[in-house]
Amino acid sequence: MFRRVCFARMLCFAGLAWSLTGCGGVATSPALPPTSPTGPVLPSITTQPSNQAVSVGQTATFSVVAAGTAPLTFQWRKTSVNVVGATSSSYTTTPALASDSGATFDVIVTNPAGNVTSSAATLIVNPSIVNPPPAVDVTTYHNDLSRTGQNLNEVILTHANVKSATFGKIGFFAVDGLVDAQPLYLSNVTIPGKGTHDVLYVVTENDSAYAFDATTGEVLWQVSALLAGETVSDNRSCDQVVPNIGITSTPVIDRTHGAIYLVAMSKDASGKYHQRLHALDLTSGAELFGGPTTIQATYPGTGPNSTGSNVVFDPGQYKERAALLLLNGVIYTAWASHCDINPFNGWIMGFNASTLAMTTVLNLTPNGTDGAIWMSGAGPAVDSTGNIYLLDANGTFDTSLDSRGFPSHGDFGNAFLKLSATGGLAVADYFEVANQDFENTHDQDLGSGGPLLILDLTDNSGAVRHLAVGGGKDANIYVVNRDSMGKFNPAGGNAYQEIDGIGQVFSAPAYFNNTVYVGPVGTSIKAFGIANALLPPTPSSQTASSFSYPGATPAISANGSTNAILWAVENSGGAGVLHAYDPANLATELYNSNQAGTRDNFSDNKFITPTIANGKVYVGTPTGVIVFGILP
Repeated sequence: MFRRVCFARMLCFAGLAWSLTGCGGVATSPALPPTSPTGPVLPSITTQPSNQAVSVGQTATFSVVAAGTAPLTFQWRKTSVNVVGATSSSYTTTPALASDSGATFDVIVTNPAGNVTSSAATLIVNPSIVNPPPAVDVTTYHNDLSRTGQNLNEVILTHANVKSATFGKIGFFAVDGLVDAQPLYLSNVTIPGKGTHDVLYVVTENDSAYAFDATTGEVLWQVSALLAGETVSDNRSCDQVVPNIGITSTPVIDRTHGAIYLVAMSKDASGKYHQRLHALDLTSGAELFGGPTTIQATYPGTGPNSTGSNVVFDPGQYKERAALLLLNGVIYTAWASHCDINPFNGWIMGFNASTLAMTTVLNLTPNGTDGAIWMSGAGPAVDSTGNIYLLDANGTFDTSLDSRGFPSHGDFGNAFLKLSATGGLAVADYFEVANQDFENTHDQDLGSGGPLLILDLTDNSGAVRHLAVGGGKDANIYVVNRDSMGKFNPAGGNAYQEIDGIGQVFSAPAYFNNTVYVGPVGTSIKAFGIANALLPPTPSSQTASSFSYPGATPAISANGSTNAILWAVENSGGAGVLHAYDPANLATELYNSNQAGTRDNFSDNKFITPTIANGKVYVGTPTGVIVFGILP
């Protein structure tokens, strides 16, 4: 049966009958027009979420302020995943875990017109205040006597937070001169009248030593190593350390005896030059053990500045460039010249750490010339039995050998040396390149680089190898067997391994996780992963960036074997750059100090090794130490 349908009711159902009378004579309410001729306004973020830093176990709150047509709804996300129940304009996290560090949080704001996503904020989770990071001391050049450059107790700096958004320049500790030495670091030092501090020790070419609070930069003490009436030395007509020479080499700390040892050069009113060994109290800077002691020495030989039977150490002809070494209660110093201005020889001296009295002296070219010990500021390395290793610069080498294969006149110029320290210094073994005469006459010596001792390795025959690595101006890397270094063979082939053509080395290598890292001049930092007790002939990875003269001395921070970071300072002729890389693949750069524009800029320095401790990276500059860390 056909049923007639009211047209007005149809309009009513369709929501269109706002001006008609509905069926049955009932008037319907009209639909309201839009409140704005342009419709709802899309949300906009007027205040973005900000980065938050908390300790383990604490909560963090992220907030946003948004505008737009109401109603606004919110959905917070953690690393792009929705957080259940986080639907208001602020979000408070659950108690933070260490693994949460580096997580990002953003929020999607929605209204009838659409949605917009805020910028991401980063959560930094610092170690728990209840369980502070382990105490870390950096008491010697490159962290240890093997000179690996490793700090394996770094629990704050991670791959997640070492990036320009969360890491950068956080301080600058001003000093009175050029900082050529690596800064040293001690945790929990009690300073009389000032409480307990983590302390950064810094020395300058103006013959000053400083103790800074390593976090705030407060000067806890400052002393001068100059005696009354003295000034720092002039540059001795050499452009290597300018404009003056004071404390050049990295000191060494003996925490047990409460002393930091350093060598200072000075000049008195009569024009006489002095080299002195100082032992300063770690808590006050006061001189200890009756110091300082004036450094003077003679050694049997007929070389330059000799009396006929003894070579005499002339303090004005030398600077203490290589880092100091503390071994079994003896402070060892190794001496470089001013450029190659004769007369000079290669001197190493030992001093009793408790009395500062000289106990031993060795000259590496007593009947020849040259043989200075530079190593670009690196320190002599030490093996588990107390033998000392270093690289000597160009100088006389006696090709006439005795029955042991040693130079007949005791001249070891341009050699990779192993010294015995038992009963006084003596050469125990050495490696000399086959073309030593060419290298000596063309200034292509080994002595521009520093040594590295590698952990015990097992080759594919099951033999345990004890190896050392070094390189110099001839652009080659030499790996030597510390148990039999190879001595001199004019036909060559006496190194354990030789890797040619990587670039001139004016730096020290670093070692981590069975890998050697080298930073030659004018090229990339290169990683050589070790297999079967051998370095590969080509790098296993390398940085995209090149490092101009003098290349780079890498340093490693890690929490055990995790979150490892390779740090290196680039010298670019005025403006320095701090780089951070993943050592497992150097092609991955985590951070560099140019990424944030001018925020992290600093002036460069020639031979500086960064110090990493307790979440901070300290870099020497011409006027102080720049401090990098997690941004506030």
